[in-house]
Parts: sequence; C-alpha cells; structure tokens
Amino acid sequence: MNTETIVHPKLHHYGLITADLDPMVEWYRKVLGMTVNHRSKIPAIARMTHHGPPFSALAFISNDEMDHRIVFFEIPKATTDPDRRHHNGLQHVAFECTTIDDLLGTYVRLKNLGIPLLWAADHGPGISIYYEDPDRNVVEMFFYNYGSPWTATEYLRTGQAGRPAQIDPEKLVEARKAGASPWEIHQRAMAGEFVPAKPYDPATSF
Repeated sequence: MNTETIVHPKLHHYGLITADLDPMVEWYRKVLGMTVNHRSKIPAIARMTHHGPPFSALAFISNDEMDHRIVFFEIPKATTDPDRRHHNGLQHVAFECTTIDDLLGTYVRLKNLGIPLLWAADHGPGISIYYEDPDRNVVEMFFYNYGSPWTATEYLRTGQAGRPAQIDPEKLVEARKAGASPWEIHQRAMAGEFVPAKPYDPATSF
C-alpha cells in the first residue's frame, strides 16, 4: 500500500442540486446525450426523520460507459443564486468533443432545438462553446486544436494562454463548409476573423 506518493485518481462524476429534476434531465439528454441509469423518489416519511436526506428525488445520468457522470439531487425549495459569480463555488464543467465537426455540428443541432449558446471562444489549446442549463450552471463543450491533451498542456506552459479570441460559431460553420481545416479555423480565429457582431461580456455569467 502506497502511503507516501500522490496518486492521480480520475474525475468520475459530480453532483448537482436542483429544484426541478425533469427539465434538468431533459436538457442534459438533448445537449449531451445523457441517459438516466437510475432515478428514484425519497418517501416523504423518510425525509421527515432526523437522519433522512434533504432531497426528494435523485437521478444518475451518463453519456458513456460509466454508470453515472452526474447525479441530480432534487430539493424542491432550492433556488438559483442570482449573485453566484461573487461567491465561491463551481464555475463551469467541460465535455470534450472528438472532432471540430462534432463540436460545430452540436452547436447547429442545439440552435435548431432553440437552445442558445452563452458564448464561444478559441482559448488557444481548444475551441469552446458554452451553454447554461435550466439552473444556470455553465456547461462547456470543446475541441482540442492541437489534437492531443499533451500538446495542449505544453501550450499552456508557454504562458500564451489566458487571452481567448471570442468567436461566432456560425462563422466557423461556414468556414468549415468552405473547406477550411480545423487548424486553419484555429489560426483564423486567433487572428480575429470570426469575432461575433456583439462581443460577449463574461462578467455577466462567469
């Protein structure tokens, strides 16, 4: 048994509190392809006991081979903090797309479903599109420009990261349809070619 050296356990899942389970489950199904692997209600009598849980229902969801990636805990009286960006807490979660076409195709699919983006940017290591779920949790989907997390890590170590180039995904979709490679799209994005008509102010949600 190793009791001295740090091991590197992998992130497996996270839990979210919500006041309304149904719209959250449906949003994550539409956006990320999550399916419910277990859902149950907690009887009111159990919640009224001294050691009972504070939530009324829960759902375990996943979009891969893991039994769950997110757990929702329904607390009917829970509220969204309107001033949460000034408080400690989870800032956002991110999901990696295998290709830029998966990322941009998902953007188009969600737009057609009436699900708006929050903002989008090329951060250097990758291109990211951000959304808000029904409880205003920020969810990022991204694609590695360098094709490898190892190369993206080396990029971060150069000190060049931290100055994202805001992008309009519509312009990226058109560039891709016109034959631009993923690397060309990255270069053009960083050069400012795909700036949105109305730049997003991250201070409104981040």
